[in-house]
Amino acid sequence: MSENHHGVILVGHGGLPKDCPRELIQQFKQLERERKASGQAATEREQSLEKQIREWPRTPENDPYKTGLEQLAERLEPLLEGAPLVLAYNEFCAPTLEDAVAGLAERRINRITVVPTMLTPGGSHSEIEIPEILDDLSTRYPSLDIRYAWPTNLDLLAGMLAEHLKKF
Repeated sequence: MSENHHGVILVGHGGLPKDCPRELIQQFKQLERERKASGQAATEREQSLEKQIREWPRTPENDPYKTGLEQLAERLEPLLEGAPLVLAYNEFCAPTLEDAVAGLAERRINRITVVPTMLTPGGSHSEIEIPEILDDLSTRYPSLDIRYAWPTNLDLLAGMLAEHLKKF
């Protein structure tokens, strides 16, 4: 993998910060439910609330999930033969997958491999939402070769879990 041409995006689910006001989250989720039920596009208010939640200041105390994903990324990046690694979040946290792709494109990366941390089959994020976003991004960035490292090889995953279990 060439440092100048290939990048990796590690996509996590994203979590709500513990100190984000409940009213803000409830308003956002209500608007999201209404949008999904109606099939309409997100309203300006929904987009504003999502932005506030995604950009809420994060610390290890208020968002241990984000900290955990960052720790995983620190261990993964040295194994990527020089390819830059960036994080993205499916929901509730920044940057979005769209922002991560845009950032790598600005760095003149021309091949991006996206790998989710949601590894088991059947999840709507990994099987539906992320591929839909990547299809849209491939249209927006036709010069980028965007690859999705999915589905996860369940034999490799089972082997990793079996190895992990030996420690217990």
